This record gives sequence, structure tokens and C-alpha cells, in this order.
Amino acid sequence: MPNLRKPAAACSVLSMTALATVLGCGLTVTPAKAEPTVEVLHYWTSGGESKAAGALRQDFEAAGGKWIDAPVAGGGGDAASTVLRSRVLAGDPPNAVQLKGPNIKEWAAQGKLAPLDEVAKAENWDAILPAMIRDVVTYKGHYYAVPVNIHRVNWLWVNPQVMQKAGVAIPKTWDEFNAAAEKLKAAGIVPLAHGGQPWQEAGLFEGIVLGMGGADFYKKALVELDPKALTSDTMVKVFDQLRKMRGYVDEGFAGREWNRAAAMLMNGQAAMQIMGDWEKGELTAAGKVPGKDFVCANLPGQSGYTVNADSFVMFTSANADRGAGQKLLAKLILGKKFQETFNVLKGSIPARQDMARDSFDECAVKSMDDLKAAVDSNSVVPSMAHEMAVPGAVRGAFLDVVTAYFNSGMTSQDAVKRLAEAVDLAK
Repeated sequence: MPNLRKPAAACSVLSMTALATVLGCGLTVTPAKAEPTVEVLHYWTSGGESKAAGALRQDFEAAGGKWIDAPVAGGGGDAASTVLRSRVLAGDPPNAVQLKGPNIKEWAAQGKLAPLDEVAKAENWDAILPAMIRDVVTYKGHYYAVPVNIHRVNWLWVNPQVMQKAGVAIPKTWDEFNAAAEKLKAAGIVPLAHGGQPWQEAGLFEGIVLGMGGADFYKKALVELDPKALTSDTMVKVFDQLRKMRGYVDEGFAGREWNRAAAMLMNGQAAMQIMGDWEKGELTAAGKVPGKDFVCANLPGQSGYTVNADSFVMFTSANADRGAGQKLLAKLILGKKFQETFNVLKGSIPARQDMARDSFDECAVKSMDDLKAAVDSNSVVPSMAHEMAVPGAVRGAFLDVVTAYFNSGMTSQDAVKRLAEAVDLAK
């Protein structure tokens, strides 16, 4: 409905059928201005994550937008994916959704996503994003997602006071890890803080794959899905190490959220945790200081860098307010201000590559340096556990076998056989 302003008393009587006459009296017609609006489906619900999400909301609202929050608890994003699918089937998708990896291309191929090329061109995304991230967020040459950050997955988080108390050093090999874990157990300390959820167990698994097999083996097994790699002796050894890890977690691990496991590390109940660098966001949100209260170290045997990157896609909407909101949100997400604020809170590093390092702590700077070294050595790999490497059905096959193995007496040889069969069926 247009806004109608009366310039004079002679034009005080108005009807829509007399619009042309009224305009002749000097009446102006102003189209209603769209109010940028987004309903944001995300799974940033832990302490550190919610602070980071709050920073995005504040920026959006400060720019005149209306934010409708739609959080879904569950750090791995599986619950959020279920909610998204049900809402799309019901014809009511949220217009901004946290999504990543091959899922972006799958939704784009179905014609469900709004292209972001206009914003990308205006903000020069081609120049500020690394090639590996551009590949994730584009489909057939068009941008369909805006990346928020780059997470490193293959971190070992350590409580240095607990390690010192038990007289063990930060392990650099899996043999050293096992020896340290046994010594910690003997001292009555839980060696490994862990939450018994499939995505967390898949995270342990892929970290061992990279540490034992190297980047080339990882790519063959977890990206290219090469049957020879999946059934190799190396993969049997990976499962053997995963079995040992089961003996290093406490008996109350089943169903535990990752941030609850992080609390065990913080309060000294556990000595180590294997988790992506959103762990750092959780620790710093609780007032812990890197280098003092916790240490970020490479996983044993690691020379590569496992990537997990959060992105937002915009589901198509005929609503002008929501279309304006999508463009505003996409612009803000890759702006320098938000990239700094968000990633300091989240624990990750910026997606854009032209950022100053001054505001980032020693773990973030190490992540930036390690990423550059991994790019130079071609040892950057996408996280299978976090939906970056393979389609959802294949990821599901990995998670099913890995978590079944972790929670049973299955042999490593049987696990390898079942894994190859499950992946083949899921392709």
C-alpha cells in the first residue's frame, strides 16, 4: 500500500479510482520500504557459540534488520538438518540457514537457494576468499552461500596442569598418546574427555585417519571413497587405535554434548580432548586463557589441516522484506568488522584472507600459519564428520559404522569390511 501525503486542502478527498486526478493535485506516492528480515536457522547453542551468534544478530539489527532466531540444539548439526528438511517439505523454509559442504550444492541443484552473485560482486568475494572456500560456496559458477569462518578440526586440547600433575608431556605420536593415557588412567585421571555422539566419534576416527595415513590416504579413503583405501591395512590400524581410545574415556560418556566434555577439561576431570577449534570459543567464554589454562596442539602424527567451514545459504523467498534481509546478512557476514568479532568469539579464523591478526590469540595465529603451510604442501583435507567431504548419505554410512564399532566389541577387520560395504551402498 503506498504512503499518500496531502500537499493541500484541495486534495483532501481521495479514492483509489481518482488516483490520477489526485496526482495532478500534487500528491506524491512513495513505495513502502522493505524492512530487512531474516529467520535464521542455526545450531550455535553452546556458551561460546551463542555469543558468536549474538554478535551477528547485533550487527544485523544495528543495520536496521529484523532477526527471527530459530536455534536447534545439537553441535553436529544433524538435528538442524532434520528440521530444515521438514520445513522445506512443508513449504515453509527459513530464509537464512547454517549449512556447509556438499549440502550447499545439493540444495542449489534443487533450485531452492537464492543466488548471492549481486552481493558477491559488490563486495569482491572472488578476491578475498581462498579457492577452497570459493569451491564450497559456489555451484555452476554462482555463489549460493556466504562463508562465516574457517574451523580447524584436528586439534588436541590439553589441560597443562593436569598433564604436569601426572608427569606426562603433550604427545606427538599415537604411541606417545597411548602411553600418556595409560599413565593418566593410573593416576585416576580421565585421559580423554569425550561425548558419545556419532559425529564426535567420527571426529576421533577422521583424526586418526589423517594422523596414521597422511593427507593423501585421507583423501583416497574419506573423500574419493576408494575401496582399496577403505579396506587397507592402514584402515585396520586406524580402527585398532580407535578401540584404544574407547578405553581412555569415562563410562559416563554416552550422549554427552561436546561442550559438557569441554567442561571436564576445564575443571581438571580430564586431561585432553579432541575437538575442532570451536572448543576454544567455549573455553575462552568461560574465562580460560590459551597458553595458561589450556594448550592447543596438533593431533598426534598430524601435518595436515582438516577444514570445517560454517556458511549461510538463503532459501528463495518472494517476500521483499526477506529478500532485503538476505542481502544485508550476506554483506555483513563477510565484512571485516563481523569477521573479526565473530571469529574471536567462535574460536575459528576468518574466511576472508585480508584480515589483520592483532585481535587473534596464539591458537588462532597458529591455525592461520598451519593453514598456509598445509595449502602449500597440498595437505588441506575436508572434514567428513562435519559434512565437508561427502554427501549426507555417505557421511551417514561412516557415522553408523564408526559409532557401532566404538560402542561394541566389533573387530577392526569386521569394521573395515562393514565400512566398505556401507559406503558402497550409500554412494
